[in-house]
Amino acid sequence: MDLSSVILTTGSSACFFKLVNCGINKLSKPESASRNVWKWRNIATSFVHSLITGIWALLCFYVHPQMAEDLISTYSVFSHALVSVSIGYFIYDFLDMVLNQKISQSWELLFHHAVVITCFGIAVFSCRYVGFAVVALLVEINSVFLHLRQVLRMANLAKTTVYRLNSMLNLGTYMVFRITTLAWMTRWLVVNRDNVPLLSYTVGSVGLAIMTAMNIVLFYRLLHSDFLQGSNRGQEAKKEKET
Repeated sequence: MDLSSVILTTGSSACFFKLVNCGINKLSKPESASRNVWKWRNIATSFVHSLITGIWALLCFYVHPQMAEDLISTYSVFSHALVSVSIGYFIYDFLDMVLNQKISQSWELLFHHAVVITCFGIAVFSCRYVGFAVVALLVEINSVFLHLRQVLRMANLAKTTVYRLNSMLNLGTYMVFRITTLAWMTRWLVVNRDNVPLLSYTVGSVGLAIMTAMNIVLFYRLLHSDFLQGSNRGQEAKKEKET
């Protein structure tokens, strides 16, 4: 893909997710979500992005398995387009948060998006490390369950069997597609230090360090909210009955 194709794909992606957001706004929503319609639309749009790119990332390695052997220079138009589409989404979501949410409430995600846009931008414009970027997008498989969790909570379905099942799938895929994937990416970057230019190595290292820290904190929050907190409440209720 040449420069004009990258810009066209990225811009089209941003417009597509804006249309998705507008379409979601026209659909019926739970009464409980009416208190924060923007957040409902934003999470639902993020869910759509995760579903598309998570499946797409898996297909990239299935269709072009050679890419797994060389994450630096080997790629396909299919995988290059995926990274460009994701840049478009993150640009759209960045602007959506800036325009509709207080910076103090979204600075972590804004910083995350800025890092992702920078790293992915290096990959698509240099046509190098595209495979590495596709590996990073495997985390979107977990994001499907992560965003679904938020949707269920906003719909007041946090005490249902569906929510409980999703919580288990969420933590399971979190360990596999976030924690393990980030650890593998960090190891790969260290092992291939001599094959990566200093600027790209520095940006990648800083980005991975930030992502790892954010994901560890988020994992603890999820574990505490969906499992430990409920367990503590159950133990307290049991003690009250015994007394």
